[in-house]
Amino acid sequence: MKEKKPDCQKKSVGFDLKLKIIDQVTNGQISVNHASVKYQVGRSAIYYWLQKFATLEQKQKGMSSKDEIKKLKEKIKELEFIKDFQQMIIAEAEIDTGNDYAKKSLPESLAKEVELKKRDILKSNGSANASGSQDKPSIKK
Repeated sequence: MKEKKPDCQKKSVGFDLKLKIIDQVTNGQISVNHASVKYQVGRSAIYYWLQKFATLEQKQKGMSSKDEIKKLKEKIKELEFIKDFQQMIIAEAEIDTGNDYAKKSLPESLAKEVELKKRDILKSNGSANASGSQDKPSIKK
């Protein structure tokens, strides 16, 4: 019985060897049974490492998804800034020339946004046309 005891004791396996075994098993190079015999490690330990590795892989995928979402949100902010800038330029060009470029060229929703920017510009310049009605007198203190 005493001779069997060393075989039953838990064998300390380094992290690098665990990764090597997991890599070989997941790539189909060897089976779990073969890895167990080859590296003198219990099959249950290998299955445990595989389960743990899958969880780690899922966490890494989750983190990469979070990073991707963060990058996409930053890209959305950048594109919204560009859109606002372009709409401002169109609005100013419409004011300067008196032409309605947005209504002719852009989808209705974007044309409405340009019209709102145009009104804001006219308001900030103190124009009576900004409110859409010329009948309203401006009140000054």
